[in-house]
Amino acid sequence: MRSSNPVFSRRGFSRDNGYAGFNAQPQAGGPAVGTQGNPYAGNNPYAQNPYAQQDLQYGAPPQAPATTGRMTMDDVVMRTATTLGVLVLTAALAWALLPVDTANINKSYGIAIGAGLIAMVLGFVQAFKRKASPPLILAYAALEGVFLGVLSSIVDNYIASGAAMQAVLGTMAVFVAVLVAYKAGWIRVNRRFYGFVMAAAMGFILLMAVNLLFAVFGGGDGLGFRSGGLGIVFGIIGVLLGACFLALDFKQVEDGIAYGAPREEAWLAAFGLTMTLVWIYLEFLRLIAILQGND
Repeated sequence: MRSSNPVFSRRGFSRDNGYAGFNAQPQAGGPAVGTQGNPYAGNNPYAQNPYAQQDLQYGAPPQAPATTGRMTMDDVVMRTATTLGVLVLTAALAWALLPVDTANINKSYGIAIGAGLIAMVLGFVQAFKRKASPPLILAYAALEGVFLGVLSSIVDNYIASGAAMQAVLGTMAVFVAVLVAYKAGWIRVNRRFYGFVMAAAMGFILLMAVNLLFAVFGGGDGLGFRSGGLGIVFGIIGVLLGACFLALDFKQVEDGIAYGAPREEAWLAAFGLTMTLVWIYLEFLRLIAILQGND
């Protein structure tokens, strides 16, 4: 399965839903190696596991994730905590050190936009790299934090007081709710779910891009998709899409562990989860700004 998240798009993690060519479940001794239903497998018993070839150098089939050098849930949690910690720290520093009063708002906003653009470039670079680069991921988190810190300060001071904390709480609530629903089996991530989420995400992003173009060249709020009543509707859709992205990311992490992904893949998992949480936070921030502001 390919995730909505670009950092996972080059992997094909899957365990049990018969999509992306993976039809067998990993067994207790290691990932699935069956080839039934995989048109690309040929006679290679390891074709279905993206990490199987790495195990062949040791002359043995893939081992369980507990083997030394394999990604574990603890690895994912620690890397994600580190990445989010850097983001939160730089966001707090930006909030404190880049004032958004009348005299400094243009300068602070300019720095924030520059940091956001560089973070976007670093994100794309990491997304297309074959291996995780912790310095690159942490640099992305730091710059994204600067952008979010200044943007949150502007919204909090000029549009909706307390919006930043409310957006943080909303993001945490969505994360916990999706995690609980996923672990309880209420959300089943399969081929149909993935296809629906990707189609919805592509339509959403396309509409937002068109709205932005109209806003840039026509002035005002563009087509009005991000303000007023339509802004509230699209903000809710954005949060729901973020929740779906989280479910896809959880599935990717689970499959990576089940297939014995290398430990460094935990950095990619942390990167992907951070990107999704940033998406949800921004959607909440916009929603709160519309609901409490003057839009």
